[in-house]
Amino acid sequence: MGRHTGSYEQPDAIVIGSGLSGLVAACELLERGRQVLLLDQESEANFGGQAWWSFGGLFLVDSPEQRRMGVRDSHALAHTDWRDTAGFDRAEDSWARDWAEAYLRFAASEKREWLRDHGIRFFPVVGWAERGGHGAAGPGNSVPRFHIVWGTGPGLLEPFARKFWAAVRKGRAQVRFRHRVDGLLITDGRVGGVHGTVLRDDEALRGRATNRDPVGVFEAHARAVVIASGGIGGNHGMVRAQWPPRLGRPPERMLTGVPAFVDGRMLGAAATAGARLVNGDRMWHYVEGIENWHPEWPGHGIRILPGPSSLWFDATGKRLPAPLFPGADTLGTLAHLRATGHDHSWFVLTQRIIEKEFALSGSEQNPDLTGKSVLSLLRQRLGRGAPIPVEQFKRQGADFVVADTLDDLLAGMLRHSPEAPLDTANIRREVELRDAQLENSFGKDPQLAAIRAARAYRGDRLVRAARPHRFSDPANGPLIAVKLHVLTRKSLGGIQTDLSARALRDDGTPLPGLYAVGEASGFGGGGMHGYRALEGTFLGGCLFTGRTAGRAIADELDLAEQTGAPLSAPSDRAPGAEPERGRAWS
Repeated sequence: MGRHTGSYEQPDAIVIGSGLSGLVAACELLERGRQVLLLDQESEANFGGQAWWSFGGLFLVDSPEQRRMGVRDSHALAHTDWRDTAGFDRAEDSWARDWAEAYLRFAASEKREWLRDHGIRFFPVVGWAERGGHGAAGPGNSVPRFHIVWGTGPGLLEPFARKFWAAVRKGRAQVRFRHRVDGLLITDGRVGGVHGTVLRDDEALRGRATNRDPVGVFEAHARAVVIASGGIGGNHGMVRAQWPPRLGRPPERMLTGVPAFVDGRMLGAAATAGARLVNGDRMWHYVEGIENWHPEWPGHGIRILPGPSSLWFDATGKRLPAPLFPGADTLGTLAHLRATGHDHSWFVLTQRIIEKEFALSGSEQNPDLTGKSVLSLLRQRLGRGAPIPVEQFKRQGADFVVADTLDDLLAGMLRHSPEAPLDTANIRREVELRDAQLENSFGKDPQLAAIRAARAYRGDRLVRAARPHRFSDPANGPLIAVKLHVLTRKSLGGIQTDLSARALRDDGTPLPGLYAVGEASGFGGGGMHGYRALEGTFLGGCLFTGRTAGRAIADELDLAEQTGAPLSAPSDRAPGAEPERGRAWS
């Protein structure tokens, strides 16, 4: 295997990964007049990384969209929600707390206007994801904060991709696809480049697995290297190896919510070079996964974004306890279901519920929002019938059971889960008792109380929470059961970084020349979410860390050229010292 002979003009910075965080970092550097080389092991078809597939939800605080929906939010309230959700309790959380503090300030101030300056707009109805239910001091969002980008993931990527390709055409940026980075080059203790393998070209469509056939090797040198390679969600071996006991045993069978290239390889390369990895046992996986009837990658799963009304049963037919209702507490529900010893659970609902409450995560499952079609959106979201992608899953998805009677529904559920002892008599009892609670506008069923509370919010009443109704009434049918699986998604830990996105060593000092952004950095500091996330903060973390790294590198390069000072000066905080802005989290 010969050395690759491609031309690499030495850039100011190398960015590893063409996803959202890498593109934002590259664009910030380009705006400051810096030269950038972008490397990605995949082909150009996968430009944009995981973000292209996303629903495009972003966490904002006290936005005009919230205020128009009657939501009163504040930085103080968001800070309290984040603190109680994250549960920071480790010494290595000091930088993560700082990043969380900085991100909250960003989300409550300039984030929206910065995005609008890039031409990004939002769907007017703000979603209420991770709404908790464990009390005012428990995890979750006290108010709706989930802002959907008009255009979903592709719409969020578009302005940054456009700027990057314009720079390529002008010769200010270079991009090399099918260039897999295998390691970092270190000279005199400083990261000054990368080495890796050139892979054979592959014409596979976006998201499809590509070959790993080597055709050459390469080296590239720069004064700064940014790792923007994502997490581990496509690598089930790594997910299981890092699975924490607090979430029970890892599932024997999981669906995959990200393409196979989300493999965690660069985390190992960073650690080999001396970067510190922290919080690997913190992760974010969904329990509402369904098999994609038209998969793009092996084990491709789609997440249902549920409203509050479906009845939720474990694999044995026991109803999940309050407050583990749909959309309330992702990791709390995951831990509860893992304790059952089975890898699946069930939604039971009606046609009226699926029409009003079911959305599917992902750009490809929301063509009206992704295509920015107002007419299609009004017809599908506000008209009669379920959105077309939801109906397609109902009719063709392997996990859906549809029946006109409860007897037939329960028989279908039994056929779909021969591996579990399903107590159909208990499911029947729960449905009948729940229906009996509808004789009055009050009652003792906590889920019905939660539905009525949700409908007090204008956004839920419009598009997310069906009016309470009887499952037994044929006018509300047919009845539907959905078999749900664990769906891998995000790493909440990663490369520990300071507030300039510089990768840190075990002694707390920066590893000169190396930066980390996005999921590879735990969305900042090696885990700015702590144990749990508030949703809308994954894409937002990619934006914020990419922006921070690009600006910090440009500032350091400017200073070095002006003064002759070395890059990546020591951290302004001693290892293990209390962070100046971290005390508010205690």
